[in-house]
Amino acid sequence: MKKTILITGASSGFGLMLANKLHTEGHNVIGTSRNAEKLQATVSFKVLTLDITNENSIKEFTKQLFETIDQLDILVNNAGYMLTGLAEETSTEAGKLQFETNFWGTVNVTKAILPYFRKQKFGQIITVSSMMGLISLPMHPIYAASKHALEGFFKSLRFEVSQFNIKVSMVQPMWAKTNIGTNMISIDGNITDYRNYKLQVNKYIKNGLADGDDPSIIVSKIIKVINAKNPRFRNIVGKMAGMVLFLNNYAYSMFEGAIHKSVKTAK
Repeated sequence: MKKTILITGASSGFGLMLANKLHTEGHNVIGTSRNAEKLQATVSFKVLTLDITNENSIKEFTKQLFETIDQLDILVNNAGYMLTGLAEETSTEAGKLQFETNFWGTVNVTKAILPYFRKQKFGQIITVSSMMGLISLPMHPIYAASKHALEGFFKSLRFEVSQFNIKVSMVQPMWAKTNIGTNMISIDGNITDYRNYKLQVNKYIKNGLADGDDPSIIVSKIIKVINAKNPRFRNIVGKMAGMVLFLNNYAYSMFEGAIHKSVKTAK
């Protein structure tokens, strides 16, 4: 059954792959990008301009969107980026920018769409989060915090909007071979006490990304959630995701033990 699907952050990564896949399946796909004209020249699905960190942009986008379509079936919140760096070396300003995109941007887009979902008495909200919304790893304190915040927000929202037949789900991938590694923003401070530690953690991160899942696996999971009659709230995905979740209570000590051993050996 043909659906109208809005995907934020459709210019690369999961968003672009998902938009192309759903478009080829016959759905009416609308993607967003801060540079819509450039993206539109390379894809077949409709692209609209949206900067999720700008509330005026969200208002203008929402107005344009519902002048273009009669109804919206699904919102896929995908836009975001990864900030890496030690907690002590990451500035408040950098942290606020991470939250403005990953958390507040996602929340504000969702809130802009909700009145239309309530009016039509149905809708589906799928937010692409991360396993780091469930656990945390070194060098990702602000990124993990932004994803934890999304988990809390949407856990509450799903109760509030169920009365309007609006379904809310999260998709939590682990490592995947997308451009997230090349597009991440890295904070590298000058606290020498952390030097060896950062070298070893960065090796783990690099290896994790290199051995990550094919992004098509995550795209398939999102489509499965879209097609589900009663989609689950939490949908973890990836060859390591289940193990990491199962070992949640032990992951920190295991990871830290391996890192400290490596650092000691490197000295």
